[in-house]
Amino acid sequence: MDTPTPIDLASWPRRQHFEHYLHAVPCTYSMTVELDVTEFVRALRDSPRRTYVAQIWALGTIVNRREEFRMCLAESDAPATWPVLHPSFTIFNTERETFSSIWAPYDADFGTFHDGAADLLDRYRDSTEFFPQGGEQPNTFDVSSLPWASFTGFNLNIRDVWRHLAPIFTLGRYQEGDGRVFLPLALQVHHAAADGFHAARFVNELQTLLADPSWVSGE
Repeated sequence: MDTPTPIDLASWPRRQHFEHYLHAVPCTYSMTVELDVTEFVRALRDSPRRTYVAQIWALGTIVNRREEFRMCLAESDAPATWPVLHPSFTIFNTERETFSSIWAPYDADFGTFHDGAADLLDRYRDSTEFFPQGGEQPNTFDVSSLPWASFTGFNLNIRDVWRHLAPIFTLGRYQEGDGRVFLPLALQVHHAAADGFHAARFVNELQTLLADPSWVSGE
């Protein structure tokens, strides 16, 4: 198991913001965006690789690029960052109309991650357990998919979420317009970990990654 690295409070520019939004005014926020995934969709149509796995890898790549999205709380509510966060994602059981939550080790190489995550999806696709791998991992972030509906807004209302600093993502159904394809993405953020600037940078970097999906084929 990886060990989180404590943040040096003496030199951290966001110390006051962190303490304010963790203790004085506990606060989370969400934003919903439409990502242009036209080139991403085209690349996957010509590839045997799976769309859902590719979406998860893209999210994981940007999460692991930025420390503010890998934050956690150590002892005495001290902020720390994981060296890597692994994606935890839902898989739907169509017969039971329930879902399971599984996780896969993140790998910067898409092909390596894809093969491992695809194997897990096949292994647990008929699972009747909520956590078929035996429980949640501490160094994960959550991804859910709603491929049955598109949306322009999505908000999670979680009780006692004030110690959960990892981001939470929800993906929707593709929408087409003016010859382009768009993916709804909802991002839930703890304000102690990241401000609007950081959330916007995350979205912009994700958009850039999806606009040049040469990584889908390993180019």
